[in-house]
Amino acid sequence: MRWNLRRTLALGAGVILFGVGLPGAAYSQDDPNYCRQLNDGENAPDYIRCDKMADPEDVLDIVRFWLQDDGKNLKEADPILGPVLDCTEPGAVCPNDGEGDGQPRGEGDAAPEDYQEPQGPPECDTPGAICSIDGTPVDASKLAVGAADTQAAAQSAEGRSVAAATQARLRVWIDTELADDWKAGAEQFTAAVKRVGALAQQPGVMGVRFSSQLGFNGTFTDAADLARFVKSTSAALRVAAPGKKLAVHTLVPEFGCGANQACRDAMAKKYPLLTPDKIEAYLTTGAVDQIALDGGLMRTEYAPYKLDAQRALRNQWAMVRSRAWDVYGHVSAEEASFAGPGASALTPAQSTANIAERISQALVDGAAGSVNLWSRWQDSKGQVYRIMGEKHASSASWEQLTKLDEVRPRMATLYNPTTPEVDVAADLKKLSEAFGQVYLTVG
Repeated sequence: MRWNLRRTLALGAGVILFGVGLPGAAYSQDDPNYCRQLNDGENAPDYIRCDKMADPEDVLDIVRFWLQDDGKNLKEADPILGPVLDCTEPGAVCPNDGEGDGQPRGEGDAAPEDYQEPQGPPECDTPGAICSIDGTPVDASKLAVGAADTQAAAQSAEGRSVAAATQARLRVWIDTELADDWKAGAEQFTAAVKRVGALAQQPGVMGVRFSSQLGFNGTFTDAADLARFVKSTSAALRVAAPGKKLAVHTLVPEFGCGANQACRDAMAKKYPLLTPDKIEAYLTTGAVDQIALDGGLMRTEYAPYKLDAQRALRNQWAMVRSRAWDVYGHVSAEEASFAGPGASALTPAQSTANIAERISQALVDGAAGSVNLWSRWQDSKGQVYRIMGEKHASSASWEQLTKLDEVRPRMATLYNPTTPEVDVAADLKKLSEAFGQVYLTVG
């Protein structure tokens, strides 16, 4: 019940919409029945909520009711108590195999006569403590990042890149891949986590993205192994980088299908590690604070089901919104479609249309809180893809993106400081013209 209530409250809180200024056509879905259609109507899981708790015009009246007269109504309201079972009441049925002897006791009272102290080493119940990684005992002190570690990281090339990004007024994420280190065993994994944690302690760093294409790139073939990797990596980074947000990059192919059951079945069979419930669990369990959903499949994967890219994206964000993922963490859209070989070849009109489809749709509909664009990368054949041209030459796509002033804090990009276009400082300063955040790739 608590799960469903939290989802419902999150959707109710979303009745107030904040407009963002976007050039060209901005997409927003206002069909009140669309969410219900995608989620099978009355057959939808009980946590799916497609109805508003209140219409926007009623929100102000509700707030006034509770806050008038210095919050008089709120102060006088009684809490809704959950069911309470008193085992001493006549007719009450209580389990007889639970802990204790059924007698109430206060702090300092004597324990039952047959009470025995637990045997063996105590469990790790200290917040943030790590007793083991995937069953292998680990000394949590080996994960702790000290002042010397932080100072050494600041003086490294990667640390200097972090400083350059903050100097360019960019919010920084450390982008790395820890799956291979995790598979290599506790010793290598611990060393990698501590190194990443030291970088994460640098000023201006918001968090760590510890895996990309999670469940898609073939690194894992077993769902249990994948879940253990996420859980243990999250736990280790909570020690090495306390207070920092944790993120992963992945996708949920079934979301693009919408209400097409044949498509859903096919995607579940083809991508068994990427089902909605498996990916959602990373958020609901607190293992990660942010999930970036890739849009790379949208142009080709759904064609057999007569779903074009715009429709598939519309389906995806409607599903994300209906499952209220924003209750548990931050959702980001990830896109590589703005870059092209050498430079983006999109015309101004095509760039505007791409913004409407790939950026506006996610942000205006309120499903994603940010958009991460790949601005430059190199494929396996050595071909460099860019949004801008070589040496920061302008392009129509870049010009359009720099006009998104209102949503710049929500715009992010990836940057690898080992392959600069000009030099690290100049590159990051240029990127800050269109982006408010950067994911710095580290080895």
